[in-house]
Amino acid sequence: MFILKSASKNELITQFANWLVADIASVLAVQNRYTIALSGGSTPMDLFKVLASEPYASKIDWHKVHIFWGDERDVPFEDDRNNAKHAFDLLLTKVPVPANQIHVIETIYTADIAARRYDQLLHEYFDSKPHSFDLVMLGMGDDGHTLSLFPGTSVIHETSKLATSFYLDAQKMNRITITAPITNKAVAVCFLVSGKSKAPALKEVLQGDYQPDVYPSQCIKPLNGNLHWFIDEDAAGLL
Repeated sequence: MFILKSASKNELITQFANWLVADIASVLAVQNRYTIALSGGSTPMDLFKVLASEPYASKIDWHKVHIFWGDERDVPFEDDRNNAKHAFDLLLTKVPVPANQIHVIETIYTADIAARRYDQLLHEYFDSKPHSFDLVMLGMGDDGHTLSLFPGTSVIHETSKLATSFYLDAQKMNRITITAPITNKAVAVCFLVSGKSKAPALKEVLQGDYQPDVYPSQCIKPLNGNLHWFIDEDAAGLL
């Protein structure tokens, strides 16, 4: 596990953007595609703006990047709560990623069907490969959740499905998410965590007892890949 602490959220985003550019170049030097699962949240939205601007936009071979999402709310694409919409608005409409390499979670279907279709897509992409994604980008909530793995939900313990859906009573909506098994088969997993409100959960996730039902981010443990934590000083305040 690697932990990189930044002085501010802006510095965290810059350091991660630099890391990502280098990682994409390194992977594409030995294979012809780079697969990444994006995250929702405010920090990724700021990151998308940076990646769409220079010098970053022209440093990435977007034609070889394949885009996925870690999770999605069961709302239409046009809804401002939709994770994919933010990525399109801030990044994907501004860089030349081929449309057939962008794989949104299709909320035009019911949550159950959308999850099954995504599960099938992930099997098609990765079943013949020694790993899953080249990178899974994650955030962490104040409650220690990541993806749509929320405290006390059974999806934390999913072992067979690569993507699934469930009703989250606290939000009164369905969520669709990739699961811990496919995330933990990634070559790299990077958490981006900023803000004082994250400090208590981050301390427990990194230094506390293993309690994934309480702090689901603890169940993200790459089997043969690298785990990186990009955190700012506010989030690291209790470490």
